[in-house]
Amino acid sequence: MGQKINPVVFRTGVMVGWKSRWYASKKEFADLLIEDAKIRKYVTQKYQFAGIPKIEIERTRDEVKVVVHAARPGVIIGRKGQQVDELQDELQNLVGRRINMKIDEITRPELQAHLVAEGISEQLAKRASFRRTLKRAIDQTMEAGAKGIKVQLAGRLGGAEMARCEKQIAGSIPLSTLRAKIDYGFVEAKTAQGHIGIQVWINQGMYEDEADGADAQEGQAPKKPKRTYKR
Repeated sequence: MGQKINPVVFRTGVMVGWKSRWYASKKEFADLLIEDAKIRKYVTQKYQFAGIPKIEIERTRDEVKVVVHAARPGVIIGRKGQQVDELQDELQNLVGRRINMKIDEITRPELQAHLVAEGISEQLAKRASFRRTLKRAIDQTMEAGAKGIKVQLAGRLGGAEMARCEKQIAGSIPLSTLRAKIDYGFVEAKTAQGHIGIQVWINQGMYEDEADGADAQEGQAPKKPKRTYKR
């Protein structure tokens, strides 16, 4: 039996930071955790078409800072930022604390695993061919600059009577390498025949490549050639 783990969870605390950054006592911890879940659920359900793969939450003694990463921030912001103020007030009523909203735009949604899975889900809900949809999603992600991608579908594919699993891979997906920046997303496509599970893994490169990668390579001592001994 295969032993599988979420690659984002596997790297959390080592190469990736936590999505909820705060400290609380044992008495308050469970309540604050439920509050975080309520905030994430409310925002994602209200703005389903904004392309939100991640919501980060930071807490201080006075307020709660909510950072929403969205591919289409205009859907959340609205005209002159009116919808942001409305959303902030709604979250304050939901949680009962002061909320500070921040919207971050995702410039390359093709490299976000959750957004790629959502795109596949929308196509499958429209009864598109799953093989053609898989190929198009993989090609777009590789053209955007990804080092590798793996997509796996499970369910009644193509309206078949028996559920099965289909998988396609392009490039390299080193799941056990902690230095590899692997993004993971899971979405369920609701079709007439039943739900289809969509899993996406995207290799975005190495963490050292993002910052100070060139300086780190220049700072390394050059390898000396091996000495040859004459007999």
